[in-house]
Amino acid sequence: MSKFTPATPESPTPDESRATRRRLQPGERREQILQALAAMLQQPGAERITTAALARQLQVSEAALYRHFASKAQMFEGLIDFIEHSVFSLVRHIEEQGGEADGAQRAARITAMVLQFGERNPGMARVMVGDALVFENERLQQRMNLFFDKIEAQLRQCLRPEAEGVAAPSVDAQVRAAALCDLIRGRLQRYARTGFRRLPSEQLEATLALLL
Repeated sequence: MSKFTPATPESPTPDESRATRRRLQPGERREQILQALAAMLQQPGAERITTAALARQLQVSEAALYRHFASKAQMFEGLIDFIEHSVFSLVRHIEEQGGEADGAQRAARITAMVLQFGERNPGMARVMVGDALVFENERLQQRMNLFFDKIEAQLRQCLRPEAEGVAAPSVDAQVRAAALCDLIRGRLQRYARTGFRRLPSEQLEATLALLL
């Protein structure tokens, strides 16, 4: 399962020479900034993160951040890119490795995978449910809304009747896909708002059995 490793930069002592620090390449610095942002987001009770706080975490100037990202919104877009790439790569893997699994089993695996991804990446869970995007650029929330629309569409495809000649998901498939997507969003939101104490995977197998 993909995991975004948070940055944990060590605080240098005054006697440390700057020459001992390896100069990071632009791509490495961008990755370090995103890791630091993700790490700050996964602190329970974290308030809105400012670029000033992020710069302090990395021990750089705000200007140094803006050499790699045009805005804070662009930093969040980097996290959303990671979420989308990780989750939809795993969705494709589940579909490709489905084997003899029926549609309901694949839908259950996709639901569990998204919840486990959020559970293992608490900062990303806050982005996924929008808690970290309050007061940020509106397009960020729109991207996350589209992300869940795609997840729901994938679940509908899994649950559509497999009878020959049936191309569109049935009403039953649409309702169950919507319920699964609501389950994902609701559990991730509960996870974020309980300071990551209530795990998304809690009694998941029994819950999926009821829905599917």
